[in-house]
Amino acid sequence: MRLFRNLSPLCLMLATAAVPAIAQTIVTSPTNGEQVSSPFTLNMTASTCSSLPVSAVGYSLDNSPNTSSWNATYIDGPVAAPSGWHTLHVKVWNDRGGICVTDISIDVAGLTGSSGNSVIPSNAVNVSSIQALGDWTATHDGGTPGSSSGTMSLVSSPSLTGTARLFANQFNDFGGERYSAQFSDDTTSQNFFYDTWVYIANNANGFSNLEFDLDQTMGNGQTVIMGFQCDSWINRWDYAVNGGSPTKPWDTWLHSYAPCNVHTWGANQWHHVQIYYSHNSSGWVTYHSVWLDGVQQDLNFTVFSGYDLGWGPAILTNFQIDGDSSGTTWGNVYLDELTVYRW
Repeated sequence: MRLFRNLSPLCLMLATAAVPAIAQTIVTSPTNGEQVSSPFTLNMTASTCSSLPVSAVGYSLDNSPNTSSWNATYIDGPVAAPSGWHTLHVKVWNDRGGICVTDISIDVAGLTGSSGNSVIPSNAVNVSSIQALGDWTATHDGGTPGSSSGTMSLVSSPSLTGTARLFANQFNDFGGERYSAQFSDDTTSQNFFYDTWVYIANNANGFSNLEFDLDQTMGNGQTVIMGFQCDSWINRWDYAVNGGSPTKPWDTWLHSYAPCNVHTWGANQWHHVQIYYSHNSSGWVTYHSVWLDGVQQDLNFTVFSGYDLGWGPAILTNFQIDGDSSGTTWGNVYLDELTVYRW
């Protein structure tokens, strides 16, 4: 048999051009065909792409034109995706601009609430990497005693995505420092899923509470405040309520039975906080569930939390840290991969 002995030089060139780019890419998780929850952890490393040194790595989903990328040789961090089957494109660039792609097929199962149904629908709108936005502000929270001060900066380490936000704080006499960022002007969505990763540097000895809020201007012009905090004074998750009326408010906290204490969170490691809340058009908020490091606690408390604040259309998030001493204390906390889903 002499089928290949007389191939022309042109045929040889075409055969060579058809050889795919060679990448030394190892994807540890997720594996092909795996069912995962959102967000899932993408863990990959790359040593070469087409036998050339790696200059960057990244990923995209399905046919999305948006690619997340970093000047690194590995990824070990969360990826958010709606429920259903998706193709995860794991990308590696070499130092000459070439790209090598590894495709992974995944089945994303939505988080479930107390009803057993998926929490985040496939049509939910999401805003990711909110921690990296440039409009964050800091102020002492007047609802706490004493005083506080804080500074912010974007850092690459510690980080899951390459861009975490550091909140560096000083507290005096139980003061609390509030950080805020606006990320939308939607007035119609009524369901929200808050998803972030928290890193406590060294220890939590200088503060007692971590607060994760979403505030939204509703269609009636009033503002609904969906406030939620880990209260280490009583070791419970708290939820915000307006015990008065929109024009004569009395804002306070109610204590749930769900345990939480930031002093028990492991220091110098990332912790996953997820909160599901919703409201109606009049400002009645339902706090459905909270997840800490994947452990779900169902709440299902409905309370009034509407305020006549005179805001324009806005959705914003507050992240607050409260001191725990009558003296002066300090504390550094990082947020990464802050994503909010709404529908």
